[in-house]
Amino acid sequence: MEKIDLSKYHNTLGRKHQWVRLAWSIVWSCLARPLPRSIGSGWKRMLLRLFGAKIDSTAVVYSSAKVYYPKNLVMGRCSCLASNVDCYNVAPIILGDNVTVSQGAFLCTASHDVTDPLHPLITAPIVIEDAAWVAADAFVSMGVTIGEGAVVGARACVFKDVERWKIIGGNPAKVLKNRVLYSDKGLS
Repeated sequence: MEKIDLSKYHNTLGRKHQWVRLAWSIVWSCLARPLPRSIGSGWKRMLLRLFGAKIDSTAVVYSSAKVYYPKNLVMGRCSCLASNVDCYNVAPIILGDNVTVSQGAFLCTASHDVTDPLHPLITAPIVIEDAAWVAADAFVSMGVTIGEGAVVGARACVFKDVERWKIIGGNPAKVLKNRVLYSDKGLS
């Protein structure tokens, strides 16, 4: 039986990546985090774009949201990363149009290979398609696609793709029911 010796672990992301992340952490902490919640959205979008993010002019990122690596973030029209969202985007995270990621959700694109004694980093993107909602404190794992219009319930843990227009919940998340929109409610 192999033993794990993390003293031999090698960070494959490199020094340049670490320096960019350090600069990003300082910039966000000093120039965005002090702003209340969603105030200064244009300013925060500009900071994210300065570090390589692709963000629509209507997207909103709350001040307390944590974006690991802006270059790996894509946000469509009217999409939102709410309070205390942890966007651990070592690999790309792509949010379509009208996507909401609610407070405290954790989007995680990286892990470690548990079958390798050197424990190397593994990554895969997360895609959240148009009109989907990831509710409060949910966890979305690497390589997952949340289908169009799907809802991930509060505190759900998602390790597999979610079909379009499904509502899921639990740990691990499972389908609870179909999501149906009624045109006579609120939209005229």
